[in-house]
Amino acid sequence: MMRSLLIANRGEIARRIMRTARRLGVRTVTVYSEADAAAAHVREADAAVAIGPAAARDSYLAPNKILQAAQTSGAEAIHPGYGFLSENAEFAEAVIAAGLIWVGPPPAAIRAMGRKDAAKRIMDKAGVPTTPGYSGGDQTEGGLARQAAALGWPVMVKAVAGGGGKGMRKVVSPAEFGAALAAAKREAAASFGDDRVMLEKYIARPRHIEVQVFGDRHGNIVHLFERDCSIQRRHQKVIEEAPAPGMDTATRARVCQAAITAARTVAYEGAGTVEFIADASHGLRADRIWFNEMNTRLQVEHPVTEAITGLDLVEWQLRVASGEPLPLPQEKIAMCGWAMEARLYAEDPATGFLPSTGRLAHFRLPDGVRVDSGFEEGDGVTPFYDPMIAKLIASGPTRTDAATSLAKACSQVEVWPIKTNAAFLARTLSDPDFIAANIDTEFIDTRLERLIQPAKPSVEIMQVAASVRLARERDSAEPWRALEGFRLNAPSSLQVSLQSGDATHEVELDGDLPAALPTLDTGDAIIVFADGNAYAFTDPMLASVAGGPALGGIIHSPMPGRIVAVLVKADERVAKGQPLVILEAMKMEHTLTAPFQGTVAAISVAEGNQVSEGVVLARIEFEG
Repeated sequence: MMRSLLIANRGEIARRIMRTARRLGVRTVTVYSEADAAAAHVREADAAVAIGPAAARDSYLAPNKILQAAQTSGAEAIHPGYGFLSENAEFAEAVIAAGLIWVGPPPAAIRAMGRKDAAKRIMDKAGVPTTPGYSGGDQTEGGLARQAAALGWPVMVKAVAGGGGKGMRKVVSPAEFGAALAAAKREAAASFGDDRVMLEKYIARPRHIEVQVFGDRHGNIVHLFERDCSIQRRHQKVIEEAPAPGMDTATRARVCQAAITAARTVAYEGAGTVEFIADASHGLRADRIWFNEMNTRLQVEHPVTEAITGLDLVEWQLRVASGEPLPLPQEKIAMCGWAMEARLYAEDPATGFLPSTGRLAHFRLPDGVRVDSGFEEGDGVTPFYDPMIAKLIASGPTRTDAATSLAKACSQVEVWPIKTNAAFLARTLSDPDFIAANIDTEFIDTRLERLIQPAKPSVEIMQVAASVRLARERDSAEPWRALEGFRLNAPSSLQVSLQSGDATHEVELDGDLPAALPTLDTGDAIIVFADGNAYAFTDPMLASVAGGPALGGIIHSPMPGRIVAVLVKADERVAKGQPLVILEAMKMEHTLTAPFQGTVAAISVAEGNQVSEGVVLARIEFEG
């Protein structure tokens, strides 16, 4: 076993790797950008090395800086985590050439499976079924459009060097193809430095099934069963579970064997995941499940596999990288129970899931479930990296047990003032269709309206806020404005005025104690946490209406980023929901739309502009 390990990553996965390394007595070294100087993973490591500015390309994606950090810190090995340089074959080769241990698969395996088009050709030769599609060299819009028509609409456009949903678009008709292709190519170029794409026939009811595999340098390869990652938004996983619901023993055996064949074909070592697309129109059938791609690294969702097998996948990685054989043969690997993971993001579902940045002034995550997080209370969420702030993992004897436990955990999340998707997760996990395992990768899109219902405070929630305000009024030497409507001579019934957003509420307290809900008094506002939401109440006489990015028809930049497209002109009439401007931030494109029908009064930005949070991008005049 190595004695010291540099973790070439940040946040949650860096801390996760540290936990296992610490248990095994391995000294940990981490790296950090200027934006992460005070981050939790930096505080917890045995040593930390600064590697450059906030931009990932100048720090976490800079191989020479990572190697130099390993040499100056005396690290014997490098673990890349996931993302960043984890699937970069050239970096793996440089690590090995420097005489260091690479905690990952051989560079040749990374290279073989790193491009979706090449990987599919390898799998075809190995006899592993692949999704029908086109992965040829013609990258012109006309040529790709003809191939798409030959496949039959709808089709998927995918970046050949892609992953994580980036550079991927579903296209349902020829009229949409040009714009979707251009967007996919832009996103692919920005994320991977390669704008080439491939096409795949879109599967009617797609399920995302993946198999965890492990190999060692002694020729042993095993699987650790499957996961279902079908609950996605914008092709990015949101909720993952293991095992896959509806997977019978015979189908499981066929799919897991196909995954082992894929790994063995490229002489795989270490942790890897073989992803499949299943047509779930008639349940999970082995003859309707096709190879999609292979991720040559540890996955974000690996904790659900750990939960059902009782194994530590990071420990397996470290042992295999040290030259040891796999800790267990296939016949001794068993699964028990069910596990689910939910990704908690700093984002606001009410504004189209735009990322939310700032300081985590209040950050409380639930007990009773596993929590993997890259943040602690007081840390800052920046716009430079992925907005995931934690993973919540629940397990139980049955799928219903795991889902119920995880839904409860999501509803108990307390975060302020950063917005999160906790309530959205809780609703998704409690949705009748999810409970019934009626799932596919379109699950969220087809139920979005009911999953992101605006959070309106109940009478119970308002009574809790009113009781906090009343207690503050009684205790404060300088009251928080007059409590209009209080009948001080009639203590059995009091009226308390509260402002919530643009609504004023007159809340009656009748002497009974309100429900016990967690609260936060910031001095300027009272926050009540319930169902994964944070309800803010202020003094009506002080409150100003809080607007989103399009208050009064003014379209603001919700975060720092780069304008990649301006889709309208001044004086142009627009419909409600019509795309106006596309902003690239956090490695994803975000489309800002018209809040109502009207006329474009002004466009304040041009393509290529860098903008800060809050900058006015456009103004729409309302047409009644």
